Amino acid sequence: MDLAVIKTGGKQYLVKIGDKVKIEKLKGKEEGDKVEFEQVLLTASADGKKVEVGQPVIDKTKVLAKVVKVGKSKKVVGYHYKPKTRNRKKFGHRQPYAEIEVEKI
Repeated sequence: MDLAVIKTGGKQYLVKIGDKVKIEKLKGKEEGDKVEFEQVLLTASADGKKVEVGQPVIDKTKVLAKVVKVGKSKKVVGYHYKPKTRNRKKFGHRQPYAEIEVEKI
């Protein structure tokens, strides 16, 4: 199989072998670690002739990947404001992520 849809971190990603994908941070994983995704929702061949859809996941199918980088994304600035009370608050947030490279489906 050449394509797969995996579920991790509450999101779904369309991946193929050799892809680098930024996903939600994986607990306890550092750069160079191997990762195994067992929640595979769909697999397909590149030409689209062979497609297998799970209900909701495909049994005995895994996607193997390697963690390439662990970091934080760009800062997002937000504000809390309440009128007529002089109540204002500015805050920033940097979402942690893990960049993976898909090795095998």
